[in-house]
Amino acid sequence: MNKKAIITVDSAVLNEEEDIISVVTPGDFYEIEGGFKVEYKETKISGMEGTKTIIIIRKNSFDLIREGTTETKMEFENNKRTVSLYKTPYGVLDVKITTKKLDININEDGGTINTMYILEIGDQTALKTNLTIDIKVN
Repeated sequence: MNKKAIITVDSAVLNEEEDIISVVTPGDFYEIEGGFKVEYKETKISGMEGTKTIIIIRKNSFDLIREGTTETKMEFENNKRTVSLYKTPYGVLDVKITTKKLDININEDGGTINTMYILEIGDQTALKTNLTIDIKVN
């Protein structure tokens, strides 16, 4: 069943200076076989206007999928390294994610995902990142 929700996404890069990005947006929350699904449209503020974000949440992992002007499928699972392609209007990037910590506390009323991961994009310096996704069902 589809429920309306308010989705808050906080992303903080934990290198020399803490760089925090926070987005609050309306979205849809679904219970699916094996977990939950969240869908919302990105805005101009996120820099990905024209993109739909889908989050598939399971007990011990989640996938962050983007479709539209930006396209990717990033997988987060504790102590696992994944590789994906990140397609933007400016080109395609090779993205490696090593999930160091993952805490999923989601039920039919919403909840929170907290993860800390190492993000490597091409040959750039790896970024230690905290990501919190909060889902509040209306």
